[in-house]
Amino acid sequence: MLHITLPDGSQREFSGPVTVAEVAASIGTGLAKAALAGKIDGKVVDTSYLITQDSPLSIVTAKDADGLEVIRHSTAHLLAYAVKELFPDAQVTIGPVIEHGFFYDFSYKRPFTPEDLVAIEKRMTELAAKDEPVVRRVLPRDEAVEYFKGMGEHYKAEIIASIPSNEDVSLYREGAFEDLCRGPHVPSTGKLKHFKLMKVAGAYWRGDHRNEMLQRIYGTAWATKDELQQHLTMIEEAEKRDHRKLGRELDLFHLDEHAPGLVFWHPKGWMLWQEVEQYMRRVYRDNGYQEVKGPQIIDKSLWEKTGHWDKYRDAMFTTESEKRDYALKPMNCPGHILIYKQGIKSYRDLPLRYGEFGQCHRNEPSGGLHGIMRVRGFTQDDGHIFCTEEQILPECLAYTALLQKVYADFGFKNIIYKVATRPEARIGSDEVWDKAEHALMESLRASGCEFEIAPGDGAFYGPKIEYTLKDAIGRQWQCGTMQVDFSMPERLDAEYVGEDGARHRPVMLHRAIVGSLERFIGILIEEHAGALPTWLAPVQVAVLNITDAQAEYCREIAESLQNQGLRVITDLRNEKITYKIREHALQKLPYIVVVGDKEKAAGAVAVRARGNKDLGVMPLEDFFRLIAADISSKV
Repeated sequence: MLHITLPDGSQREFSGPVTVAEVAASIGTGLAKAALAGKIDGKVVDTSYLITQDSPLSIVTAKDADGLEVIRHSTAHLLAYAVKELFPDAQVTIGPVIEHGFFYDFSYKRPFTPEDLVAIEKRMTELAAKDEPVVRRVLPRDEAVEYFKGMGEHYKAEIIASIPSNEDVSLYREGAFEDLCRGPHVPSTGKLKHFKLMKVAGAYWRGDHRNEMLQRIYGTAWATKDELQQHLTMIEEAEKRDHRKLGRELDLFHLDEHAPGLVFWHPKGWMLWQEVEQYMRRVYRDNGYQEVKGPQIIDKSLWEKTGHWDKYRDAMFTTESEKRDYALKPMNCPGHILIYKQGIKSYRDLPLRYGEFGQCHRNEPSGGLHGIMRVRGFTQDDGHIFCTEEQILPECLAYTALLQKVYADFGFKNIIYKVATRPEARIGSDEVWDKAEHALMESLRASGCEFEIAPGDGAFYGPKIEYTLKDAIGRQWQCGTMQVDFSMPERLDAEYVGEDGARHRPVMLHRAIVGSLERFIGILIEEHAGALPTWLAPVQVAVLNITDAQAEYCREIAESLQNQGLRVITDLRNEKITYKIREHALQKLPYIVVVGDKEKAAGAVAVRARGNKDLGVMPLEDFFRLIAADISSKV
């Protein structure tokens, strides 16, 4: 007898080998209909998979994360099927699952158009409605190569030829289309109902710029119609919030082909930058950090000692002078150790906290650049804490509380916490790793934070906490980090004199709250859809006159507001007041002050708040108090 153990601990007996689909049918017709795959000992398999020995089994449906991945993988194949039906000369290459969906790369003689995408999606819907079985078969590698060559699918044949010759490969057929794939896939195309093609982009074959440029069609797929619609609504909202679009419209910054991956900040954008930086500078000052500044260019030998040269060489900008090789720093850590090493440090000096707004450069691939979110030159709110092993827990505890306050001030209250633990390839004793991981987890527990474990995702030198923000439309942004490092102090010979008079290695805690200021400002722009809170807004108040008779009074108001430390502009143009109000409202200013003869005579102002809110006429002193309270609240 064959015994199948289900997730609830119950068992089912079968007289011989049985498929996943047959087990599902034995449980109930509803589950049999919903089954997309099975999961045996952690491995997801097709419903046609034959179980030949006693095994634990869970039936995977569209409600499971694994089920959604199977749907997306199968929809990528459905896309390729539809493309081959409509464009027989197109060659298929690869089609993996990605976050929220999938893509498939094609080689074709002309660019696909938006009209093509509409036609392909329509054909996908028609093929899905045919509910054709998805059938798996296995071929020897060489036979599979010849099979695809015979179909004219040279890219697919090249992929298979790179597989070891002694291995078999699996193919999946649905109707007239057959593709190479490890699977698993849905049992039939009728399971694929809720999908949409999104866009076409270029992609080099095998990611190598020396190869042919292929066409990559992106799509999204979901388990239900509602989930698909929610995702499409989120994308629509994200497009409205795109920081690149808003950066142009609000005159904050621009990017230029003369300096790819680097940002040109305009006056208003630089004012926003300064507000973020000066806020973080106050955070440093008020929490025991000493601000330092390291050089931009450091000799190659230092990067070799720290291990960065081996790991980051391809991403480092280099230069040469007087027969010495240098690199623009991709991170600030080694420089902080060199500062730490100046002079003898005692245990009484620890913890020692350094902070730097350190400008770094990394030679990111041009295809990976994205507005100010992914750049080649960026500034980090970088901090390093040198401490003893016993101080790791209290330092991490204090840091999490600090980070939570900073994020709340910027409008982020939803934080996801993750602890990345020891990888297989690591340095240091298990005892030290135990202590470090325990400290990180305890610091989060003591802070009342629920957290996930990311097994094996720590750095080779120590574990870390990753702090991820969830924004107003549900997107996640990993910003903050706290990393425990036993390696770099050892490699660069950092020491302190302990209470016992002996020399000891400090522990180095790498921490950043906002991370890259460029990226964080991009996140802020998108989080607030350009309507930044008053304390961050580059321009907080616009003072508008109705006629020239109020021009001088407007200047006096602006001067009074500026003397209160506010960022103010005046608009005294000879234009209709409705036109001027609309123009400044489109700039998403927090407040617009309008002055006519009545306001001038009364020494008052008519105030309009963002969102077309008419706050009425009030004395200037009342407006001072109103805006001061708004700035103080950081709402």
